[in-house]
Amino acid sequence: MKFEDFIHTISQLSNASLGGLNAQFKLAPKLRKKYSEDKIANSNPKKAAVLALFYPDKEENTRFLLTLRASYNGTHSSQISFPGGKIELQDSSMKETALRETFEEVGVKPNTITTFKEMTDVFIPPSNFLVRPFLGYVECNPDFITNYEVASIIEVKLTDLLNDASITTSVLSTSYAKKMEVPCFKLNDYVVWGATAMMLSEIRELFKN
Repeated sequence: MKFEDFIHTISQLSNASLGGLNAQFKLAPKLRKKYSEDKIANSNPKKAAVLALFYPDKEENTRFLLTLRASYNGTHSSQISFPGGKIELQDSSMKETALRETFEEVGVKPNTITTFKEMTDVFIPPSNFLVRPFLGYVECNPDFITNYEVASIIEVKLTDLLNDASITTSVLSTSYAKKMEVPCFKLNDYVVWGATAMMLSEIRELFKN
């Protein structure tokens, strides 16, 4: 999708209904589907926010940003995610959290980003986080500057996300589960699964509809 066409869809996307859990669960691991809303509330999850950032590449095609997390001794080491993180005391809103974390992780200044959609919260059982995704865009190709939390950036064409061939399954092992089969996206030769895939599934349905 050309970035000009993307910009022309912003108003429609902003006013469109969300697919919610039905859209997310199309790419959700079986583990996640065991958690009801009551069970999530009773777990008193930590709050976090992420940003799906759209922008034009050098050929004026629309891309969005994912990051490969750095390796560390933790639940989500070396996984694919959107820029983002937990809410801090100085943050006035979840949106501010997403923008602040995006600046800290990949160097895109908040005042250059236009946010246009708040998506459905995603619960992450292994780390007990409830994450709110936001959609935003910048009008030029960003000069990304990563911090220690990011091993590399992954610039994905929006058309690749919308392509049915990007959806598949994979058998993975993590710190909390061995050899589990999960639905996933294959994007830029990376396997994107779990919470990020759930978010992408709802974003994908938003554009498809």
